[in-house]
Amino acid sequence: MKKHLLVILLLSFAITPIIAQNNDGDSFGIKVKGFVKTDVMLDTRQTVTAREGHFLLYPVGEALDVNGDDVNEGANLNMLSIQSRVTGTITAPDFLGAKSSGVLEGAFFGHSNSDINGFRLRHAFLKLDWENSTLLIGQYWHPMFITECFPDVVSFNTGVPFQPFSRNPQIRFIQKFDDVQLTLVAASQRDFTSTGPGGANSSYLRDAGLPILDANLKYVSKNLAIGAGVNLQSLKPKLVTPLNYKSEEKINGVSFIGFAKVVTDDFTIKVEGVYGDNMYDLLMLGGYAVESVNATTEEEIYTPIKTLSTWTDISFGKEVKFGVFAGYTKNLGSDNVITGSYYSRGNNIASVMRVSPRVSYQMGNTRFASELEYTSADYGTPNNLGEVENTTSVANVRLVFSAYLFF
Repeated sequence: MKKHLLVILLLSFAITPIIAQNNDGDSFGIKVKGFVKTDVMLDTRQTVTAREGHFLLYPVGEALDVNGDDVNEGANLNMLSIQSRVTGTITAPDFLGAKSSGVLEGAFFGHSNSDINGFRLRHAFLKLDWENSTLLIGQYWHPMFITECFPDVVSFNTGVPFQPFSRNPQIRFIQKFDDVQLTLVAASQRDFTSTGPGGANSSYLRDAGLPILDANLKYVSKNLAIGAGVNLQSLKPKLVTPLNYKSEEKINGVSFIGFAKVVTDDFTIKVEGVYGDNMYDLLMLGGYAVESVNATTEEEIYTPIKTLSTWTDISFGKEVKFGVFAGYTKNLGSDNVITGSYYSRGNNIASVMRVSPRVSYQMGNTRFASELEYTSADYGTPNNLGEVENTTSVANVRLVFSAYLFF
């Protein structure tokens, strides 16, 4: 049934642009674009990844056998085309004085390793554009993924875990003041979720009764983009305690982001810094942990794990394009003593560092690209504040070769 629906969707995309053209662009239509992409990936050790190693976060720590050899060290090779993508850009008649449009986009990345090659929703939204205001309703990038300023790497990880990465159902309002934009967002979670006592899912945000709230202010021109933002999130990890008392405890977090992009001729430099609480759902280090437990009800009290991250990306060229990405993120632990379980990513990692030079060549609709990605992680033992001590560094080198055909 899923295959039949996909065939119908693709045929609809192929036919509808003709209908739109015959109506001189004055009525509903869909224009199709996208790309076919194949990635060849060679690693020097086992890595923490998604989709059979395609989406890389950082190397796995040491695991020594009876001879003292690290079983996680050794070559790993894979080839995948699951990043291939289809995007339908929708146009429609004006609505309440606004230009009406939308996007329906999917890829073959699947929802999990068991669903790899499965067609899944990426973006799906309605957008209304007035002269100085925009309203977007649907699934789109998390507001901390800044579309004007993100790493231009070859690897599908797009700079994770240094770069916030998530797509969320949301309501987004943008108010423009010439080149200055104020963006306000209320969002939920779907494919990228927080974690807790029941594993990673969206119930903790839903049970808190509040959406993710975000605001950012940025200046955007042809040669410069610069801005900052703040993000608020509240989770309710449990509804009831082990002793059958209703649980009211929540874990609240606030995060901040600052970014800048400068473009001069064929040269582009981007920088970004992120500091915040409980950033698990953004595929970054961090989360939260149990600070204490009520002796009478066994209700857990939580404390956020703080994360600091920064990256820069430099690129030069047009047809032949060179670039380098460098990122660093650190687990800052908690402000409070931790006495119980961690609900976090990388609670035994002190920091992660990456450097990845790249080169790409594009002629017409065809592009070839290659990247050498060096990522190291410092593994150790968290103290009672969640700060990781007595670390041992491990590193992975990934060589990526990618071939694209855009349409």
